[in-house]
Amino acid sequence: MPHALSRRAALLAAALTTAASLAACGSDDGGSSAGSSAPASGGGQAGAFPVTVSTAFGDVEIAEEPQRVVALGWSDAETALSLGVQPVGASDWLGFGGEGVGPWAEGLYDEAPEIIETLEPSLEAIAALDPDLILDTRSDGTQERYDSLSAIAPTVGAPEGVDAYQTTWQQQLELVGQALGRTEEAEQLRGEVEQAFADAAAEHPEFDGTEVAVGAYTSEGFGAYVRGDTRVDFMEALGFTNKQAIQDLATESFFVPVSEEQVSLLDAPLTVAFPIFVDPAQITSNPLWQTLGSVQQGNAVVLEDETLVNAFSSGSALGQQYALENAVPLFAEPLQD
Repeated sequence: MPHALSRRAALLAAALTTAASLAACGSDDGGSSAGSSAPASGGGQAGAFPVTVSTAFGDVEIAEEPQRVVALGWSDAETALSLGVQPVGASDWLGFGGEGVGPWAEGLYDEAPEIIETLEPSLEAIAALDPDLILDTRSDGTQERYDSLSAIAPTVGAPEGVDAYQTTWQQQLELVGQALGRTEEAEQLRGEVEQAFADAAAEHPEFDGTEVAVGAYTSEGFGAYVRGDTRVDFMEALGFTNKQAIQDLATESFFVPVSEEQVSLLDAPLTVAFPIFVDPAQITSNPLWQTLGSVQQGNAVVLEDETLVNAFSSGSALGQQYALENAVPLFAEPLQD
């Protein structure tokens, strides 16, 4: 990804290249308990409406409990499902196929939603669903996109002060919970996930203060992530610290291209990497990868399982739970005395 990309092009490229494989994930790992905390379907809290949700585009008034929700932002559909609401339309950012959600959210739909394109959603397809609420809390966050969507139905976009695609899972839960009249459920789920992070950190004191480099490999080469990306935020919630030399390269995007001459940036006390659209062997057999001290010392982890990579990348509460259960042991193993 060249440095000369425009801001919008760079953000779109980052969004695409940081999505794990667009191949549909298998359901073998769908039995995780992550989805078990999702509340059962039912109405919102009594007297919750009307509600006012504050966003980067101003206050959004929602007069009555939404009945037809279209969830367009990255993980908006999973977040609504986790609160017991089934969108009639949704975008499939990570290319799961089917219902457009990860295995950790399988079984939460009674009827599959209409799948809507991600970067350039069809306004006609959205309008045809007759929505009374549109969720777009994690997307490119442009005024143009918001104006187009809000002309169809009340639209809840990103919170104020958040760059494109960088709404945290906590902010997303709060916004979606408010919009759906389910703030209590959102607060409960947030507490469960944050406790799971705290428990994992307490079980692994070796994570505390350990510098980590989080990278990916595509057909264009290596890249690394900075704070504001869900994967780095995940690691820092466990006690790790993102490598400062990578952090110093941060721009408006959450993805930093790493040239062949810069691959040493990925060397850290713990290096975590995963493939995007390529075979994992293209990382592990790469001569540049093998030059890293962390690789030579056994302190590098390559996430090869598509389901786990997608959970790590999802930025949703349910996906985070799945990743905590399945990725933390992989991060811990290289750091054992």
